[in-house]
Amino acid sequence: MSSGKINVSVENIFPLIKKFLYSDHEIFLRELISNATDATSKLKHLCNIGEAKVEYGNPMIEVKIDKEGQKLHIIDQGLGMTAEEVEKYINQVAFSGAEEFLDKYKDAAKDAGIIGHFGLGFYSAFMVAAKVEIITKSYKDEPAAHWTCDGSPEFTLVAGDKSDRGTEIILHIADDSTEFLEEHRIKELLTKYNKFMPIPIKFGTRTETEKIGEGDDAKEEHKEVDNIINNPSPAWTKQPSELKDEDYKSFYHELYPMQFEEPLFHIHLNVDYPFNLTGILYFPKLSNDLQLQKDKIQLYQNQVYVTDNVEGIVPEFLIMLKGVIDSPDIPLNVSRSYLQADGNVKKISNYITKKVSEKLKQLFNENRAEFEAKWNDIKIVLEYGMLSEPKFYEKATEFFLYPTVDSSFLTFEELKEKIKENQTDKDEKLVVLYAQNIEAQHTYIEQAKAKGYEVLLLDSPIVSHLIQKLESENEKLTFVRVDSDHIDKLIKKENNLISALSEDDITKLKTVLEEVVPKETYTVQLETMDANAMPFMITQPEFMRRMKEMSATGGGMFGMGKMPEMYNLVVNTNNVLANNILSESDKEKQTHLIKHALDLAKLSQNLLRGEELTAFVKRSFETMN
Repeated sequence: MSSGKINVSVENIFPLIKKFLYSDHEIFLRELISNATDATSKLKHLCNIGEAKVEYGNPMIEVKIDKEGQKLHIIDQGLGMTAEEVEKYINQVAFSGAEEFLDKYKDAAKDAGIIGHFGLGFYSAFMVAAKVEIITKSYKDEPAAHWTCDGSPEFTLVAGDKSDRGTEIILHIADDSTEFLEEHRIKELLTKYNKFMPIPIKFGTRTETEKIGEGDDAKEEHKEVDNIINNPSPAWTKQPSELKDEDYKSFYHELYPMQFEEPLFHIHLNVDYPFNLTGILYFPKLSNDLQLQKDKIQLYQNQVYVTDNVEGIVPEFLIMLKGVIDSPDIPLNVSRSYLQADGNVKKISNYITKKVSEKLKQLFNENRAEFEAKWNDIKIVLEYGMLSEPKFYEKATEFFLYPTVDSSFLTFEELKEKIKENQTDKDEKLVVLYAQNIEAQHTYIEQAKAKGYEVLLLDSPIVSHLIQKLESENEKLTFVRVDSDHIDKLIKKENNLISALSEDDITKLKTVLEEVVPKETYTVQLETMDANAMPFMITQPEFMRRMKEMSATGGGMFGMGKMPEMYNLVVNTNNVLANNILSESDKEKQTHLIKHALDLAKLSQNLLRGEELTAFVKRSFETMN
């Protein structure tokens, strides 16, 4: 028997572990099973290179609850430890056996699947245990060892009576952590952290029924079998050539059991230079609420679950996707909860952006019709990418689509060609007309279409920011919403119509209108349009409207605060109403005509609310009577 003090580099290490080392106590199970996996992977590697003269077999990791004895057991069939190795790897806190192993076998161990970087991982057991035992026997022909510690720097190390290879860790669960003696709690943790560990994990047994014989003589036989709770070979660990579409869909539902809709498409990531990265990303159907979509991608390190907060690794615009990223090259702190600064992270992010771009371009080229059919479900991600990732913006111009109000789709080059066809002055900026709401802006859309303009439908919540980006990247391009003041100037220039009113009448009409229309909100503009066009229309200054929208979607960006309400009242001098207002001699009736026409224009733009709407309805009924 030997006894002594654990060689700690920090005084009172155990209280430090219990309180500060890990952000969540439940992480202990992940750490211990990761160590068991590590030991098993090491053994497999040593067997493969002929250094371990033992039969590897079909090892598994077993987790057992002894509720009556208040104990939790984690048992592996890995390489085990000698008493000397227990002294070295357990008593010398923060010395990583995995690091030493990798250093010794660094050339041969590249593909061995060894987790490494655990350091203090074993000591996470003391967050939930009042006492911890290790009973272990090495694959080498040496006696077993039995180590015990009660959470103080004191330990005992004696010969063990274990006869089979591997390690058993026994946690004597503390009174304040008895939740970890509940079967449902342990199953929850195993499912969360160890669902795709590369070594089978047994947790209890299950009953299987098998039919023996045929026909009336057939009998059912019930037998107990090991309950393996993980999938050691998930889809992302395989080559894309090994998988079919059905396999990818099946894995999607394995990742997200409560997700009933099928993913739109997937992207399989597989690279081993200049870093190691595997994974599968899925494009699900998305809503316009960007915040609700986050934290769906799961991060793994050699099949060990780390987190679903992948900011910094996955480009921000792709955080709304679902799936798995697995890389041993992603640096993690001891709790594996937060990333450390590292050059590899940016490389990985750039690589993922590149792969997604290539996949989208491939889908567009192979089947444009199918790509267009999925556009509304993926556009919010791509718009966000165009705004936030310069590298993605460069590549996306080839497959990014601009839908029209007539449900057709144009690429950027097709859009420019279409505009050039209809634009008389080729030296001027290309003017792109767009709507954000077909129903609300129907009148303006029809007016623009009647003049031969192509009208896009850009209805995402970040469209103002996207337009700003597109204009900054294309100097000879300007976007104008169909109900903005710019459209009045365009149509006036195009139509070359002659006003039915004389210049004197136009001056008088403007004076009459400005006496009634509120000056603080509306600027009166008299325009010569088709006689059948709307008599009164409300437009908004393009710049003010755009700044207002960007302020609303950008969290008060530019420090502008609440933007003022400013509109243009466009009056068609060729509509009969203009002449009726001008020729009305009764001032009260004239005022009534103007107010009623203004209210109708406001109603069409959803600007008539509250008391004004009530007064308008009442006045309308009175007019009918």
